[in-house]
Amino acid sequence: MKKLHLGLLIALLILPSISFAQYDIKAPKGYSRDIGQMVSMLDDLKGRVERIVSRMDQEGTDFLLDENANTPGAMIYHLAATEKYYQVYTFEGRQFNAEEQAEWGTALSLGEDARKKFTGKPIKYYLEIFDKVRKDTKKMLMEKDDAWFAESNGSMTNHWAWFHVMEHQANHMGQLAMISKRI
Repeated sequence: MKKLHLGLLIALLILPSISFAQYDIKAPKGYSRDIGQMVSMLDDLKGRVERIVSRMDQEGTDFLLDENANTPGAMIYHLAATEKYYQVYTFEGRQFNAEEQAEWGTALSLGEDARKKFTGKPIKYYLEIFDKVRKDTKKMLMEKDDAWFAESNGSMTNHWAWFHVMEHQANHMGQLAMISKRI
């Protein structure tokens, strides 16, 4: 009986490491190593965000945890707007112009204006915006190399800027996971 318990204990300790062995950060084909690893991580996080929200109905998409919160739909738009901002910042070396600010500013800032503006649309609407921005990001990053990634861009490197996009996405993924449990 002790051997059976010992065998089960060993199996329980080994199986999790085997089951997670498929998780890896690898540059997709066509990207330089460092940029590709960032793309791999960004896409992994985006997939996890999508899994959290993809089945939300309209009530869930427009759900407000409290009067100062942001809806899941607005947060997805915010993720897209943040990524769009860093496209402009890293690829063009500038901030949003007036036209871009009009299109993306509310989603970038969130708050009261976003609570009023971003309602009544299905979660798919916001995910499609996020998909379009990510597609553009990946296309532009494929045209760059790791030397560009390491270049300074104002007070940060391009690598750090895209790391920030990733950590920002992870932060909101946590908020969305918490909200999805409250709906």
